[in-house]
Amino acid sequence: MEFYLQGFLMCFGLIATIGAQNTFLLKQGLLKQHVFLLCVLFFLCDCLLFSLGVFGLGHFISQEKIASVVLALVGGLFLLVYGGRAFLSAYRNNTALALEQGASLSLKRTLAIALALTFLNPHVYLDTIVIVGGIAGTLSIEDKTAFLLGTISASGLWFFSVGYGARLLIPFFQKPITWRLLDFCTGIIMWFIAYGLIKYALA
Repeated sequence: MEFYLQGFLMCFGLIATIGAQNTFLLKQGLLKQHVFLLCVLFFLCDCLLFSLGVFGLGHFISQEKIASVVLALVGGLFLLVYGGRAFLSAYRNNTALALEQGASLSLKRTLAIALALTFLNPHVYLDTIVIVGGIAGTLSIEDKTAFLLGTISASGLWFFSVGYGARLLIPFFQKPITWRLLDFCTGIIMWFIAYGLIKYALA
């Protein structure tokens, strides 16, 4: 139980931030579009990445400078584009963004964006593989298993809370200005993260 709680608290501290995944999930939750499948997808991705981290791949990646630089550059460029689209959306959007008339994304496009936000975001690898993998590196196999169960429990709780808890905010998002503010904040966050990644890659 000690290592389960350690894994749970560690994961919760890492993912309970405003980032690309959480922002996208929040927006889809507000629109009530593909929420369940999106939560399941993010959860399964975390299960995979945490497993890789806990059972050793994190140590290998942390030692490979070229791999980390390429990952940072690709992720930074992706987040620049994603952030730019968010700024454009904030500029163009009007009353058509009301929840009843929200622009709907197809399931295929929703899942594609979710996968890109996950696997093209180096911060995801840093959190789930390098940091968590480094912490779990000194544990025994039994303790690693408990630690892993703790991390994936926290992940599932967080994503489903964000996806379905977003509906409590619906009264605020019935005003188009709130959508514009969300898009604008999303753009700032994405560009801020991208700046750090590209700076790291070019250093």
